[in-house]
Amino acid sequence: MVAPEVIKAAQSGDRDALITLLREIENHVYRTAYYILNNEQDAMDAAQEALIRIYTKINSYEEKAQFKTWVQRIVTNLCIDKFRRAKPTVSIEQHDLSFTDHKTVEDEVMSTYIAQDIRDAIYKLPEHHRSVVVLRYLQDFSYNEIAESLDLPINTVKSYLFRARQQLQTILREYKKPSGDAVRG
Repeated sequence: MVAPEVIKAAQSGDRDALITLLREIENHVYRTAYYILNNEQDAMDAAQEALIRIYTKINSYEEKAQFKTWVQRIVTNLCIDKFRRAKPTVSIEQHDLSFTDHKTVEDEVMSTYIAQDIRDAIYKLPEHHRSVVVLRYLQDFSYNEIAESLDLPINTVKSYLFRARQQLQTILREYKKPSGDAVRG
């Protein structure tokens, strides 16, 4: 993620190092916020708030924890707070589809629907399950990193992941059930 010398320089007041650090983590921060909140605007707001918090709290980072998990804890906590405060909203923006030569239009459309179904299913999980799923499968965190980021015992992380996978299977099975002659979309 970020080189230790950049972190130390940022903590010592090197403005360029701090800017470099924030630029290196901004996509990671946004991606996490988006997968937890499932709304582009809310994710941008939460990511910006997280980056500001990281900027102002960089001196409180201690090397006892990995920098990645320290950042993740900040982002996740902000998102959880935002999720609790906010009423669900729906993004009205359309996302562009990019087509590749080796896939048909139908393949691309189905891939988009499947990806959306998975995002929707993750969003339907209880907040504590959603957080561990996002960190494990979308951010590629280890069980230990998840436990440290969310301040949970490792067995709780494993339990949450197990239950979340079961819930996702149930939710995604519902998407597969045919609903008569209805056309998807």
